[in-house]
Amino acid sequence: MTRRTTVKKIKLSMVTAAVSLLVANEASAANTWTEARGDAMGGTGVASAHYGSGVLINPALLAKAKPEDDITVIFPTVGAQISDKDNLQDQIDDISDRINYYQDVIDDFGPEDLLNINQSLQQFQNAAGELADQLEDLDGKVATARAGVGFAVSIPNDVLSVAFMAKGYAHARVSSWIDPNDISYLRGIEGSDLRAAAVATDAIINGTDRITDNLNSTGFGRAAIVSDYGVAFAKQFEIGDVPVSFGVTPKLQKTWLYNYTVPIYAYESSDWNNSRYRTDDTGFNIDAGLAADFGENFTVGLSGQNLVSRDIDTKVVNGYRDTYQIAPLVTAGVAWNTERLTLTADGDLTETKGFKSEENSQYAGVGAEVRPLSWLAVRAGYRADIKGNDNDVFTAGLGFSPLNRVHIDLTGIVGEKETWGAGAQLKVTF
Repeated sequence: MTRRTTVKKIKLSMVTAAVSLLVANEASAANTWTEARGDAMGGTGVASAHYGSGVLINPALLAKAKPEDDITVIFPTVGAQISDKDNLQDQIDDISDRINYYQDVIDDFGPEDLLNINQSLQQFQNAAGELADQLEDLDGKVATARAGVGFAVSIPNDVLSVAFMAKGYAHARVSSWIDPNDISYLRGIEGSDLRAAAVATDAIINGTDRITDNLNSTGFGRAAIVSDYGVAFAKQFEIGDVPVSFGVTPKLQKTWLYNYTVPIYAYESSDWNNSRYRTDDTGFNIDAGLAADFGENFTVGLSGQNLVSRDIDTKVVNGYRDTYQIAPLVTAGVAWNTERLTLTADGDLTETKGFKSEENSQYAGVGAEVRPLSWLAVRAGYRADIKGNDNDVFTAGLGFSPLNRVHIDLTGIVGEKETWGAGAQLKVTF
């Protein structure tokens, strides 16, 4: 495998880690839930989700089923989002081309060139300088990917509503650290004929790896996959004249963490799921929520996900360790519903945490759903990170519900700086 192929795979590692890797482990999700209808409405749902989706977002909504509502099965809901806000893919394309060219220059040397090395020396120096330029530009760039899946069976009941769910959420991140000594080394080759001749000669005699052996820049791959398996219970009460629903979801939580930290020139995306970089943990957690109806049209909700805090360490790889934080995520939501229109807004009251090496986010979203026909819904929304550490996105989607038994929901996401995503959901009501 050439260095060009090796380094190029860095840009594919997000998809590998956050999609292929997640599917292989049967777990994934975007924030702490994925639900295609709400994702199309700005990532909302705490007050506006249907009872059949409540177990994934706010278990209290499970109790809001109407007397005529039946058992609902979501099988499945899936979604993914990729963000390359620093144009890392383009940068890696450029640097992989330069590394490949750097190798080609060395490969073009033969033993006979040692006696007349000046003929190709300038080309070698130029390659070193261009590689130094690319490394300087790559430093600090980041790409991220998130993915999700969820399954649910909801059984409404006047006495106690019950739902079974399996869901997961995952986050992967690729970044780099460029050693300033690498830049100095390459600039030294670029600016000194004697230095360049010595390095080229050494490479010809001992192999081209002697060049990259002197480069210490590092590629970092972090991925977390958290899967939840739980049973939700929900009940509605009258408090004064206000119907108030409460719900709780005790759940088993399985976590896989990947710490892929290697020299950037040895980066192999296929190594992400190697056991030497992976650690796993199993524990208990709980979700809870409430929802209140004020009149026929107005609903407020409060959801608490992962109410038990847990810090899980990655393996130590090449001297680097990170910690993944599972922390309570409390989100408030409001929704206004009529027969043809839903308006909704959600806002996180706590920060969304992840690896300690990353900045936290805190999201707010607004959305709308218009139902021009009984079997068709048109949705749109907007979601922003009020901390400014993630890209703001516009969302849109369609919902189809022939005979009001089969529900198909599609979602599209687009945002600043090359952020895009998509989702789909199949729900059947019996």
